[in-house]
Order: sequence, then structure tokens, then C-alpha cells
Amino acid sequence: MDAKLKKDFSKIDNILSEYADKEGSLITILQKTQDAYGYLPMDVIDYISEKTGIRAAKIYGVATFYSQFRLKPIGKYLIMLCQGTACHVNGSDSVREVVSEHLNIKDGETTEDGVFTLNNVACLGCCSIAPVMMVQTVEGEETYGQLTKDKVIKLLDEIRASA
Repeated sequence: MDAKLKKDFSKIDNILSEYADKEGSLITILQKTQDAYGYLPMDVIDYISEKTGIRAAKIYGVATFYSQFRLKPIGKYLIMLCQGTACHVNGSDSVREVVSEHLNIKDGETTEDGVFTLNNVACLGCCSIAPVMMVQTVEGEETYGQLTKDKVIKLLDEIRASA
């Protein structure tokens, strides 16, 4: 492996030292690893395999089975767009369309500039302000409700301007 491409595994060494020998801890290891890197890089999956003795194929299988795990990096801003019943009834389809068109991405994709990633989610639990989306960054998250097409475009433009 080229030295420039070598991943810094020190981010997860403490995770592995705590959980590697505990039976049934793979999901916890993957969750904490994703928190450290923002996603699960393949070389990190291989490293986890090496340290835990769990086959890389099994780790990959778990990571691809659960929707909470990502195998690709996400944008600076993760847009979680609610598709729950209340949001659907109140127009989440049109909100999804305008987000996709305005950013030129679909569910699970990241903009070419790496600023936004779109994830449609089952429910955000904010039914009283439907339709709703949450925007998550490393600093925290912000929830936006009672969305309209115009409100979403204005919000996305403001976020992009601050990026």
C-alpha cells in the first residue's frame, strides 16, 4: 500500500482495544468507527478484521445490511429528509423533488463539491411541523419544518453560502 494512501488507524485503536475481544460488539465497533471517520472505509474494515479476527466479508455484510452505515464519505451537510406519514401527507414528495433538482443529487448521493448529502429517512419524529428535514454537521444538527419549495431553496442557498 502506498504510504500516502495509508489510513490513520489511531482513530479507532482505542475503540478496538475496548471492544475487539467482546463477543457481539461488532455493531458497536462499526458505529464508533463511523463516528470517527464519518463513514466506513474499506481499509478500515480490513483493519477491524485483522484486530478482531472477524472475516472482512462478514463485517462488510453487516455494514451493508444496516442502513445506518455508510461506505462512502458524506458531505459537510447531511440532509435527512423525512418521508414519514405526516410529512408525506403534507408534501414531502415536492420537498424531496426540489432538494434533488436544486442540488442535482438523489437519495444517498453527495453533491460534486462535497457540500451536501441527501438521505431520505423514515421518520424524524417532528410530525407537528411536517414536512420536515434535519441538517446535520460535525457541529450539531438543525431541524427545519413547515417546508415549502421556496423555503427549501432559500435554506439550501444560505447553507451553501456559509460552507
